Amino acid sequence: MKTAYISVSFRNRPLYTQALAAIAEALASSGITPFVFVDHYTFDASQERPMMRQAMKDIERSDLFIAETSDKAIGVGVEAGFAKAKGKPVIYLRHKDAAHSSTVAGISDFQIIYTNDKDLKQQLIQLLKRFTFNGCRSI
Repeated sequence: MKTAYISVSFRNRPLYTQALAAIAEALASSGITPFVFVDHYTFDASQERPMMRQAMKDIERSDLFIAETSDKAIGVGVEAGFAKAKGKPVIYLRHKDAAHSSTVAGISDFQIIYTNDKDLKQQLIQLLKRFTFNGCRSI
């Protein structure tokens, strides 16, 4: 089974419960298991090295990387860069009212700008229908 690593701001994670549910539903419709790093681990401030080692392991094991960038977070950008360097397809997500992240958008293979959770789910389902894991087809 394919896995999608989903990167989201740790600090603002509670704000994304509905968006992450929409992402999970869209992924499930394509047979892809979602993996939200911040939901699986808890690290304190002194554990930055073990945290990043674990994140890198989990990204390497994934088939796809999804960056929710509606709230800018350095960690999301670092993870996206690592995923891109490892050859993972990168999907950039952002609410239409949020500030654009030029760095993550610049390395992404696909971009979804959404208006609400329903729109996010529908756009992601449509994207995944045209997606290949052995290279990204143009959309």
